[in-house]
Amino acid sequence: MNGNGADAATPIVNALTIDVEDYFQVSAFNHHIARSEWDTLPCRVERNIERILELLAGVDAHATFFILGWIAERYPALVKQISAAGHEVASHGFEHRRASEQDRDAFLADIQLAKAVLEDIAGHGVHGYRAPSFSVGRGNEWAFDCMTEAGYRYSSSVYPIRHDHYGMPDAPRFAHEIRPGLLEVPVATIRMLDQNLPAGGGGYFRLLPYAISRWSIRRINAVDRKPAMFFFHPWVIDTELNSVDGERAKTLIRHYMHISR
Repeated sequence: MNGNGADAATPIVNALTIDVEDYFQVSAFNHHIARSEWDTLPCRVERNIERILELLAGVDAHATFFILGWIAERYPALVKQISAAGHEVASHGFEHRRASEQDRDAFLADIQLAKAVLEDIAGHGVHGYRAPSFSVGRGNEWAFDCMTEAGYRYSSSVYPIRHDHYGMPDAPRFAHEIRPGLLEVPVATIRMLDQNLPAGGGGYFRLLPYAISRWSIRRINAVDRKPAMFFFHPWVIDTELNSVDGERAKTLIRHYMHISR
């Protein structure tokens, strides 16, 4: 692969990533579900991850699992199961707090703790980190310095789109060195109408017809000659998941619509 992407004859391998957190830890629910209640709520992440592992094994595919330290500490067997299946264990922080809502010291402590917990359970180094809700932007680029200090080698914490909760629309669309020794690997986007449009999963994958995601990833591979990074959460395959009572309609649509598909 050269600096402009893959040669026409070089096969492109896309990246599949899973943010391992439970349904009640979604950032949009912070105002509705207190962190103090997390241990009292029924856990569904184990069964969902086990199903995902079965699906991946069935097609001989491997993925990167960005695992929340809070989950790893309570379900260490899950981390070991992911690692034993040949998937990459990476960090999603410990408490699922947005980087943009923490100061430097608190953020550094969180990502250091998550890395230590995951490495202790997995028995090997953890090199990747993804900020909850892609919450690294122009206002807190110091977070990259913290990642370097914590010993991470790459980040997937920037979504180069315009969004009401996150995004850095003017950021590079593809992997680049954001700090010496630290690579930033953004989630996939396509460039159309003088703007970056989401193409890498999440709620957009459920809300929009599947054909749009398929076309977008193929376009990135064919036109940009680059790999595409896709992500999703374990709870999006949970067809028995009940919605959170009293939540706003906009949030419910974003998080539950089309799960049955």
